[in-house]
Amino acid sequence: QVQLVDSGGGLVQAGGSLRLSCAAAGRTFSNYARGWFGGKEREFVAAIKRSGTKTVYTASVKGRFTVSRDNAKNTVYLQMNSLKSEDTAVYYCAARLDLSDNYWIFRGHYNDWGQGTQVTVSS
Repeated sequence: QVQLVDSGGGLVQAGGSLRLSCAAAGRTFSNYARGWFGGKEREFVAAIKRSGTKTVYTASVKGRFTVSRDNAKNTVYLQMNSLKSEDTAVYYCAARLDLSDNYWIFRGHYNDWGQGTQVTVSS
């Protein structure tokens, strides 16, 4: 199991930017695929392979959000640009032990979750 701590949320005007961070502790970070989910239903937002060689996004954020990871810092990031009011949600990072180096887009694929960080976009 890996412990995840989300941070970086806040209140921003439409068109603005935020960068979410998710720090991990407890296991070898580089062995974990990572994802970001948002909203009450924890809908898929973005995912990144454990190697960082591929990322994938839900259609509504493609071109505006960027997921990245720094394995040396045990941290994954979600850079959110051109924010819209409909992006308002609690965002959760997630981790899945994955030695096969895939990406995963369903919340049921993930075993470990952060506590969530609130993003509010005012129009």
